Amino acid sequence: MAFRVLFNARFYYPVLGVLFLDLGLSLEQYAILNVVWAGTIILLEVPSGGLADLVGRRPMVLTASGLMVLEIALFAFAPSGPLLFPLLILNRIVSGAAEACASGADEAMAYDSLPGAGREDAWREVLATLVRWSSSAFFVAMLVGAAVFDSELVNRVWAGLGFATQWTSAETLRWPLYLTLGSAVLACVVAFFFREPPRERVAGANPIRAALANIRAGAEFVFSSRRILLLLLAGVLFDSVVRLFLTFASNYYRLIEIPAFANGLLGSAYAVLGFVAAWLARRMASGLNPMGVAAVLGGILMVGLLGLCAATPVWGVWVLIPLGLVMPMTGYFLSNYLNAWTSSELRATVLSFRGMAINVGYGLFGLGFAGVTAAVRGAHPGLGNEALFGKTLFILPVAFAVGSLLLGAFAWATARRDHST
Repeated sequence: MAFRVLFNARFYYPVLGVLFLDLGLSLEQYAILNVVWAGTIILLEVPSGGLADLVGRRPMVLTASGLMVLEIALFAFAPSGPLLFPLLILNRIVSGAAEACASGADEAMAYDSLPGAGREDAWREVLATLVRWSSSAFFVAMLVGAAVFDSELVNRVWAGLGFATQWTSAETLRWPLYLTLGSAVLACVVAFFFREPPRERVAGANPIRAALANIRAGAEFVFSSRRILLLLLAGVLFDSVVRLFLTFASNYYRLIEIPAFANGLLGSAYAVLGFVAAWLARRMASGLNPMGVAAVLGGILMVGLLGLCAATPVWGVWVLIPLGLVMPMTGYFLSNYLNAWTSSELRATVLSFRGMAINVGYGLFGLGFAGVTAAVRGAHPGLGNEALFGKTLFILPVAFAVGSLLLGAFAWATARRDHST
């Protein structure tokens, strides 16, 4: 839990979108960076999962923590100017590699560490606890990250402490990154304390061949299981839509006339929703089947997406409630069902397919968003970034509605095929 919290609760999240733009990037360049990040994860996710099941989960988590330090260092110290975009491309590649190495490996190690008797029920409680701890960490990171980013707030606090120094926005711009670099170092320290439970390993003279065999076995398992395939597709749809919004959340706040210092408050409010999400998810898992869960989450998400398009000044912040509930609940149910339906020898590999699938979806959504943004800019060349962003929000509910219809059609077709055979 400590590793997951330090790895994921990053101080620059409340200002992520405006941070990249204020560094000097365009909206399109920012979208491209997100696609590069997702593409890197797609390429490395499954191979890293296969290696984790073969050589051990702890070495992959150690690698992930080291890459996180490098990733944040590149981001924090990249100079403005012509080198900025290439260095941030490199940052996104290293970040994607870190995500791929951690994804599945830490979770598989934690799940296998639980006693065999009653493991599924115990894992649900672990997930609920993790959501609460993550929400607490995000609460702090959102408040602190947004506060140190806002030079006016920093200067007021600084003056209140009796210091005469005045900080400019160009100086405080990267302070959330420096704080995240510190948490990255702590994640490295925590990773060294992991102890992997004993288990049977794949034997073989050629480790590359053995890893490929493990990946092939995981792929066959995923694509031959209708329930796992449908679960992953639903996870892709829900996660990609919400994550695309979260990527541009600070841009949305600026669009609805929320001052920058409030980003941290809103991010903290979003984090607090994780406590409610953990409570709801725990009870839904006991009372609903996966199809019922998907229906409930889909309804909540569509309400939020439609409200998002209205972009109501100030009061438009209410959309955080449905979106803030859906994101952690989606992760909870994906982890709950995948771990319960997968054997230990393939667990990290199958979990890596989850990460790959989610990032394929996120990458496609990012490309689609970049394409829509470019088309709208071409039709309205005089628009600024905020107005341009507002005109592209319609893509989110439209994409979710189309994706839901396609997923429903696929579920019906596969059910009919299985019934006929």
